[in-house]
Formats: sequence, C-alpha cells, structure tokens
Amino acid sequence: MRVLRLQRSTLALIVIVALLLSLMVYVFLTSGPLAPVAVTVAEVESRAIAPALAGIGTVQARYTYKIGPTFAGRVKRLDVHVGDAVEAGQVLGEMDPVDLDDRLRAQQAAVKSAEAVLRQAEAKQVYAQSQDSRYERLLTARTVTEEAVAAKRQELAVADAALAAAHADAIRLRAELEALRAQRGNLRLVAPVAGLVTVRDADPGTTVVAGQAVVEMIDPATVWIDTRFDQIGAEGLAAGLPAEIVLRSRRAQGLPGRVLRVEPRADAVTEELLAKIVFDAPQPSLPPVGELAEVTVRLPAVPAAPTIPNAAIRTVDGTRGVWKLANGRLAFTPLVLGRSDLDGHVQVVKGVAAGDRLVVYSAKALTARSRIHVVDRLSGMSP
Repeated sequence: MRVLRLQRSTLALIVIVALLLSLMVYVFLTSGPLAPVAVTVAEVESRAIAPALAGIGTVQARYTYKIGPTFAGRVKRLDVHVGDAVEAGQVLGEMDPVDLDDRLRAQQAAVKSAEAVLRQAEAKQVYAQSQDSRYERLLTARTVTEEAVAAKRQELAVADAALAAAHADAIRLRAELEALRAQRGNLRLVAPVAGLVTVRDADPGTTVVAGQAVVEMIDPATVWIDTRFDQIGAEGLAAGLPAEIVLRSRRAQGLPGRVLRVEPRADAVTEELLAKIVFDAPQPSLPPVGELAEVTVRLPAVPAAPTIPNAAIRTVDGTRGVWKLANGRLAFTPLVLGRSDLDGHVQVVKGVAAGDRLVVYSAKALTARSRIHVVDRLSGMSP
C-alpha cells in the first residue's frame, strides 16, 4: 500500500510539473521573446498622386536700398523712423554741411569775378581786333609803317590769348561750383523709390563715414520668400507652379503664391535647391523681413502606378524596401522608389505590384524568421 501511495504521489507531481512546463511554454510562445509580432498590413494600390514639395523659407525683399552720405560727416537731422512709408524723391534727412555753404558762396564770388575778367578780356580782344583791322587799312594806304602794324598784330594775339585763358578759367570755376552744388545736394538723404523704412542706423549728431548706411528701406511690392527645398524629390520644380505660404506669425492662414524662379545655383553643403516664392496678391499687412515661413509647392500630377504608404518603407542592411507578406511568410523586398506626396503616399518604380500585401507598422523590428500576428491597429496608435 505504501508503494502504491508513493507511485500516486510521484504521478501527481509529474502531472503538476508537466502542467507548469506547458504553462511556461505557452507563456513563452505567446508573450515572451518567441511570441508573434503584432503587425498591420496594407495592399499596394495603383493610383495617381499629386506630388508636392515642402520647404522652409524666410521673408526677404528683392530690392533693399541703403541710403547714406558719399563722404564722411555728421548727421544733422533725420525726418523718418522705422516703419514709415515714404515716397520716391522724399527727403529723409540731411548731413551737416559744416563749411560747405561758405565754400559755395566763395565759389560763386569767384565765378562772378572770372566772368567780369572774361568780359574785360572780350572787350580788349574786340578793341585789339578793330585796331589791327584799321592799321591793316592804313598800311595799304601807306600812312603807317609795317612796324606799327606788326605791333597791333601782336596786341591782338595777346588779347586772343587772354580771352582764351579767361574763358578757360571761367569754365573751370563754373565746373567747381557745380561740383560743390552736387556735393551740397548729396548732403540730403533722398528716397530713390517709394517704400518702407526698415532700419535707422544713425541719429542726429552721429558721425558716419562715406558709404555708411544711415537709413535702409525696401520696396514692399518686391517682397518674396527665399525658400529651400530638399533636392530629393524636387524633380519638376519650376517657375509658375502654385504654392501655399504659411507665415510663422499667421499659422492659421495659408496665403496663395507661386514660384517666381528657381535659382541656377544649388547649395552643395545642405543639398538643397533654392527658389523664390512670391505672393499672388499684395499683402495689406507686410510680414517682417526675416520671418520664417513654411512653403508648399504643388507639382504636376503623375500617372497611376503602384503606390504604398511611406510608413511601410524600411531600411535593412543599408537597402530600402518593404516587408512583403505572402502565404503567411515575410520576405524583405528592395524597392526603387518614385514620386511621393505630402499625404504619405509613395509610388514604386520597381519591387512590388498592385495587390501585394505589405507590413505597414510592427510592434517590433522584423526579420525573415519573425512570427507575426495581423491586427487592425497596434496598441497605442491612434485609430
């Protein structure tokens, strides 16, 4: 009887151990390292897409005017401030003339004196010419000697030379006067076009050097977005394409625009293309120069082709592809990708066909030996 009880105890222990082992194996296979990986799948569709490019740009002005003196001096007055709208030809300010006005008056007096000398020289030349003519006639009548005629000819030559010198001196002094007047006019800071004052770099009393900007202004009609696009996927970017501009300060408002031009030089460091985007209509409220903007350019639609979700693309050993599901087994398939849109769709040139089933999301990284379990959506993902 005792042996029988021992056998029963041993058998019960074996059954318990077997049950525990079975439970451990079940747990190991269902929730352990060998548990199936939850995945979501999608079928490859043949569809046309409307590709688009997204880029980041800054508000810039096509024309910026830096207004300052042509020689060193002190700012006498400034009549405008940042944000003021000005008209073409409007005087924005003036430099201190120092002694320029005195030099102008002195030069004007010198010009008047030179003109008086010129008139005197003209009178002497006319008198010398008449005397020369008279003595020529007297010589013909044999009433004067040839020496007297030669003297009159010499006087005429001297008068002609004096007149030429006086005329040249008057021209020189007038030119110097015009130069001083131009210099005096350059002391006025004048707006070359109608625009908006964006920078005021100096105040009255400040000494500036030649060429230094005192006031900076822009033409509001020439504002554009200097935008950068990734070179990958930028095929088809061209002037005239429609664009949507979203300024950082106006996130809820998309402004229509278009591509004005694509720059002939790309950025080799950042691997980006540069383009100028303009607004379709003048903006009632000019955005600040330098503000960031998000730009979306709509490219021409492309014909239908096998299309997959962008989320299905994986990189395995440096190769881009997808996990294809066939007969319950996984196989990594390299792809040659085509165009894409901003909704997450990518056309495939080579690698898959319409109707193929692909893994879109997976709870863990997959391998060819992974056991999978297809679900509608993964835990933690938004429906």
